[in-house]
Amino acid sequence: MPRQRISTETLIGAVRRHFGLSQQELSMILDVSKALIGHIEAGRRDLTSALHVRLFPLARHLPAPPLLPPDTEPLPATAPAPEAAPLEFRRKLCLHRAAGLRLELGKLTARAVYASRWQQALPTILADLEAAAALLPPVPEEQDLGASIRRWLPSFARRFKPSHAAQYHLLRLQAEAYETEAAALAELLARV
Repeated sequence: MPRQRISTETLIGAVRRHFGLSQQELSMILDVSKALIGHIEAGRRDLTSALHVRLFPLARHLPAPPLLPPDTEPLPATAPAPEAAPLEFRRKLCLHRAAGLRLELGKLTARAVYASRWQQALPTILADLEAAAALLPPVPEEQDLGASIRRWLPSFARRFKPSHAAQYHLLRLQAEAYETEAAALAELLARV
């Protein structure tokens, strides 16, 4: 079951949020029922002066409002240095994935280049084929190989579609994200 968001509007909620405590854990520290903690946090009951005195040793460590959620605060200076092995593994994984994406990008780029070359050359090629066909004796349409080739050649110019362009940009962004993450990990590893 996902954890519910802890309200920081009450002192109980602020203490729980700051120290990452569940209602059950705080109730054990304060020697009260979990239900009482829930009622006080929800605003259904008031914090008694006796409970306030028991809560004071924790509450005095609360920072001045506004209290930032833990995921927006930087690691405290007392946090240990990270292990290098998992960071190095992730860095290598990012580089490997980026390299794979770059290979796919290369294939799509080549496809776009070939389609572009066909688009540029196709009018001339078709005109040359028409001129050559005019010099040959007429043949029945079902036997005219040149006509079927002239109908088939334009498909080369359409081999890079809008869906391929979208795929190219998505792959490029993914590759850049992996490369950025790998660079940040390398920078972090240099400080470890």
